[in-house]
Amino acid sequence: MFKRGDHAVVHRFATACRAGSAGAIRSLLTPDVVAVSDGGGQVFAAPGPVRGIAQVAESVCNVLGLHPDMAPTVEAVNGQPGVVLRAAGRVVAVVSLKVTGAKVAAVWIVLNPDKLRHWV
Repeated sequence: MFKRGDHAVVHRFATACRAGSAGAIRSLLTPDVVAVSDGGGQVFAAPGPVRGIAQVAESVCNVLGLHPDMAPTVEAVNGQPGVVLRAAGRVVAVVSLKVTGAKVAAVWIVLNPDKLRHWV
C-alpha cells in the first residue's frame, strides 16, 4: 500500500521524467534499484533488467526520452500511483514504481503497444 510520502516520490519521478533529467531521476533511486521495460519487440526497450542508480536513470531517460512531446501524469496503475506518459494524444508508456522509504527501488515500464491499448 502506498503511503502519502510514496505518492510524493511518484510525483517527483513524473516531474523528473517530464524534464528529462537523469540527475533528478538519480536522486530518487535506491542504490540497488532495478528497472525492467517491455517493448514487446515493437518499440525500443532495454533488452533486460537494468541495475544501479546511474544505469537505471540513463535507461529511463533513453527509453522515455524517445517521446520529447510526452506529458507524464500520475494516475492509478494496478491500483497504485504510477506514471502514464502520453504523446500526440495517445499513451506511449505506463510506469509502475516500487517505493521504499523515500526512494524508488524498482521501475517497470510498459511500452508494448499491444499492452497499452486499453489505456485512454
